Amino acid sequence: MVIQLSIAFAAIAFICLVVFLILTLRKGMTTLAETNKTLGDVRNAIHGLTGEATQLIHTANQVTRDVKGKIKTIDPIFESAHNVGEVIQTVTESFKKNASDIGQSLKQEPEKPAASVKSKNGSIRVNTKFQ
Repeated sequence: MVIQLSIAFAAIAFICLVVFLILTLRKGMTTLAETNKTLGDVRNAIHGLTGEATQLIHTANQVTRDVKGKIKTIDPIFESAHNVGEVIQTVTESFKKNASDIGQSLKQEPEKPAASVKSKNGSIRVNTKFQ
């Protein structure tokens, strides 16, 4: 009788194990089905994004080519402005040098004698230069 009860408990435990295993497998199958559906949605979204990204890259390349062309068009203007700047700098340096030379030549001129006036109290010197 102990053997029969042991076999009965073993059979009941096995049946419970199989029932829980079946329930777990069903939940696993449901989860896998949802995962497959989600992966399908993600693939569709990625394909849509890939198309949009490709379009964006083509548009960016077109804009870049357009900007490069416009820069090539404007380059001579900047080069001319650079040349004008160099000419102005050269003229400014010439003016500075000439002004410095004129200032040096004015400093080197000899002083003209000053007039002196005598008074009753003594001699007063007046710094008036004759030209």
